[in-house]
Amino acid sequence: MNTGLDRARILIEALPYIQKFNNQTIVIKYGGHAMVDSRLKKAFALDIILMKYVNLNPVIVHGGGPQIGKILSEMSIQSNFVNGHRVTDEKTMDIVEMVLAGKVNKEIVTTINQHGGQAVGLSGKDGHLITAKKLRFLPNSDKKMDKPDNPPEIIDIGLVGEVVSVNNRIIKSLINSQFIPVIAPVGAGKDNETYNINADLVAGHIASSLEARKLVLLTDVEGVLDSDGNLVSSITADDAKRMITRGVIKEGMIPKLQCCLDALKGGVEKVHIIDGRKEHALLLEIFTNEGVGTEIVLN
Repeated sequence: MNTGLDRARILIEALPYIQKFNNQTIVIKYGGHAMVDSRLKKAFALDIILMKYVNLNPVIVHGGGPQIGKILSEMSIQSNFVNGHRVTDEKTMDIVEMVLAGKVNKEIVTTINQHGGQAVGLSGKDGHLITAKKLRFLPNSDKKMDKPDNPPEIIDIGLVGEVVSVNNRIIKSLINSQFIPVIAPVGAGKDNETYNINADLVAGHIASSLEARKLVLLTDVEGVLDSDGNLVSSITADDAKRMITRGVIKEGMIPKLQCCLDALKGGVEKVHIIDGRKEHALLLEIFTNEGVGTEIVLN
């Protein structure tokens, strides 16, 4: 097949999706290997810029766990985890905020801008964007509060937070001014304390707040896998719940799926879990018929 004709057909395949998502907001959680591999970082930046140039409104929420761990190790500060949550005291929180809002965020913004985009970095503390509260972590969540002789265990994991509310005015203002918002997942409590918040959760809440057309989670796995280890290209929320109940979906994929289900209930039309290790995975999922990951819909 003629190479030029192949390229033309690829563009034509993308056309209905470009039309369908014209001026629609898409929230992308950027994390995993795609944030540390130089080739993938460039590919991600180009994907975002192309989305903006064809009149989509990408909003990026990023993680930064490996980068935080590296700096803490260099400073001889031990990292402790409880069920995937980094125990975060005040000293650790200072490092987390410095790395997320000061280093990682600005690197993403710089990469996008170097390749022709117009990105602006934000912390969840900017413009009262994210109001947070202390996460009450109950590992023994099967225990009931109404049993005074056997209350649930509550573990204090420090300044780890959960989202109380999102004030999206600053995001909308940036979108309307043709900028690409890049958001670090920290938030402020009612007494101005700073909280470290899971980036998936922040992305889900922001997507719901903006009534985004899509929420896309970049991960280091292909997507949702069935009991035979095969990629599931599309599932409903009920399918996902059944797969969790049957133990097909487990471990780290459970909180990701719960974030997806909450976003769907919050008004997001579709959620996608895709493999960020694949170059241009974002464009392939949004603008092609087959996609590269798992899409999740409410019904």
